Amino acid sequence: MITTVRSAVDLSAAAARGAAELEGATAEQILTWAVEEFGDGLAVTASMQDTVLAHLAARVKPGIEVLFLETGYHFVETIGTADAVEAVYDVKLRRLLPLQTVAEQDAQYGPELFSRNPDLCCALRKVAPLNAAMDQYDAWATGLRRAESASRANTPVVSFDERRGRVKIAPLATWSDEDVDRYVLEYHVLVNPLLSAEYPSIGCEPCTRRVAPGEDARAGRWAGLSKTECGLHT
Repeated sequence: MITTVRSAVDLSAAAARGAAELEGATAEQILTWAVEEFGDGLAVTASMQDTVLAHLAARVKPGIEVLFLETGYHFVETIGTADAVEAVYDVKLRRLLPLQTVAEQDAQYGPELFSRNPDLCCALRKVAPLNAAMDQYDAWATGLRRAESASRANTPVVSFDERRGRVKIAPLATWSDEDVDRYVLEYHVLVNPLLSAEYPSIGCEPCTRRVAPGEDARAGRWAGLSKTECGLHT
């Protein structure tokens, strides 16, 4: 873990170079570039739905830091997957905690904030902890893929995250669901036990339901609301 020393101007230029050079590159090539460019200033985020990006990052840079947002609302299977990654992969897992426990948040905002104001709940329990952690890095890699949803269809491989002043890298941006499945099978990658046709997208337990046949893969997230993203990527 480092304290970033590169300026926003320098990081923006690095992002522009990466974007120009890496569209069409393999995920491993993209991560290799990121490691060479940022070294210990690079972190990987993982939702623990599948662990493909964490596994691939550990192959490229053993001991890389993997950030997991411990919201206090995860399925027990998600926590178990994080525990397994920490035990099995050659990574340093950092569990990022919100400023408040669930009980403290309930005391200030009332119980079940997620049901009344999910945007605020996500901001407090996901966005704020990640923003605070980014002070220690120059760049972060995310598992976003264009095939996941219409809102992610234009995900760039490398971009400058204006809000955080950091470089954002999506090594798996061009991967299809079949690409993910092939990698999981080839490398025996750890997968959240809930991941299935019923749970193709896994978030916090109170805000994730089963998906019916024919529904969009992310239909189970914040069901019944117009909300489609937690705010980390928007």
